[in-house]
Amino acid sequence: MKNIWKHAAISTLLVALVFSFSFCNKDDDDSPSNDDNAIINVANLRLQVNSLPNQPISPEERTSLVFMREEEKLARDVYITLYNKWGSRIFNNISSSEQTHMEAVLILLNKYDIPDPVGSNPIGVFNNTALQTLYNELVAKGKLSVLDAYKVGATIEDLDIFDLQNATALVDNQDIELVYSMLSKGSRNHLRAFFSNILKVGGSYTPQYISQTEFDAIINSSMETGF
Repeated sequence: MKNIWKHAAISTLLVALVFSFSFCNKDDDDSPSNDDNAIINVANLRLQVNSLPNQPISPEERTSLVFMREEEKLARDVYITLYNKWGSRIFNNISSSEQTHMEAVLILLNKYDIPDPVGSNPIGVFNNTALQTLYNELVAKGKLSVLDAYKVGATIEDLDIFDLQNATALVDNQDIELVYSMLSKGSRNHLRAFFSNILKVGGSYTPQYISQTEFDAIINSSMETGF
């Protein structure tokens, strides 16, 4: 009987220790799926894009694709850099998601024989000088504190949503509309995740690009699916 109670006590202690270890090592930034909800299935998307017609591409569409390819890289690169600084998992999760968003735009560049502005450029290097300046500014701010890093994430997604809205208004090609719709959905999920983490560390965020009304509608709605 003593052995039974002894084994039971040990088992209980082990369970408690495992639970305690798991709890202590669980990041505060595990907001809903963080970004498993925004990773695009690139293979499936490629099939969808290639099944749609090759419509004539306007100069505005061409310009927006080139810009969007680097803007998605900016998001990825900033998140990789801030993950290396803070070790906060949300940046690792979302950088992986942004990689698939970069690949989604590349599908369109390849389809329309548009040169890739990213090429073999390493992390933090951009052809677009405005994006290069923005990257430098965002990384500098994000390295100040974890709260500032989360705000940088929210700012990037805020800007992405705004830019995608403006780009979509100039697009009538079905395949580009499809990709931009998916990118917008992903950015809204990213914004929800970053805002959740901002609140967890006692901060706040005011949108800088989209309207307050749109921002409130996004953060008060559920994570979107269908990637």
